[in-house]
Amino acid sequence: MSVAVIGAGAFGTALAVTLGREGPVALWGRDVGPLASQRENRRRLPGVAFPADMTILTQLETALTSDILLIALPAQSLSTFASTNDLSGKTVVACCKGIDLASGSGPSSLLATAKHVAVLTGPSFAADIANGLPTALTLACADEAVGQDLQAQLSTSTLRLYRSTDVVGAELGGALKNVIAIGCGAVMGAGLGDSARAALMTRGFAEMQRVAAAFGAQAETLMGLSGLGDLTLTCTSDQSRNYRLGLALGAGRDFDSSVTVEGAATAQALRRVARERGLDLPICACVADLVAGEVDMKGAMQQLLGRPLKEE
Repeated sequence: MSVAVIGAGAFGTALAVTLGREGPVALWGRDVGPLASQRENRRRLPGVAFPADMTILTQLETALTSDILLIALPAQSLSTFASTNDLSGKTVVACCKGIDLASGSGPSSLLATAKHVAVLTGPSFAADIANGLPTALTLACADEAVGQDLQAQLSTSTLRLYRSTDVVGAELGGALKNVIAIGCGAVMGAGLGDSARAALMTRGFAEMQRVAAAFGAQAETLMGLSGLGDLTLTCTSDQSRNYRLGLALGAGRDFDSSVTVEGAATAQALRRVARERGLDLPICACVADLVAGEVDMKGAMQQLLGRPLKEE
């Protein structure tokens, strides 16, 4: 079956590169002319040469004729993409992490007009995948037979996919950990130390589990690659854009507004979800306030440390 990656950012390019090393794959994105001529994404993944079987497409309509579509667009643009393109009869794999700010929906819901929908998520940096470093991800699809086919089609010698049928749990893990990563970055940027970061990660993970349970996800999904694994990676490395935003907020520095940081919008969406469902998400709420400029680091610390004492 033919495969096309929609979205030529760092992650979309990395997926196309690793797949293209082992078979034909197409990559579409806006303004991909330089990628086609240079055979490299010099802005997002400098130094990574495109394999011969990787085709760059300038027309979205051509990409949409492929059998399998890997959607690597920013989560906040997914709704527009799904509503303006015919995905019926297609197998689509959401490769973005976030919650739509307008609707509160995850990627699988936004792409529900497709024949089959899967989610690809887990601990991964684009540079690692593109450079052929060993990476393991979760591929979640409600239809087990379709999931098995996708697992076989999309796994490579360096990209190992583990299969799940818990689509909701997988995509929530990928979205929620971004919010906690912003918080952990803020802790380190403010110089509060590794112990504080460990505490925030652990209590943040408890909030992730709380949200997942409220949406009917399986608890073990959050303990896997798409939850705990991704949380560990993004809360401890400045390769994570969410973590870097947190570092800037904690240190009181400006952050490049042109960089897509999915956790910023997801934090705002989570604040609304918490109100609607009566969920106690103090860390997520604090990150939402911090990102929105409604509180500074001193106020954020007081907001969290001043809460009543409780059992773990």
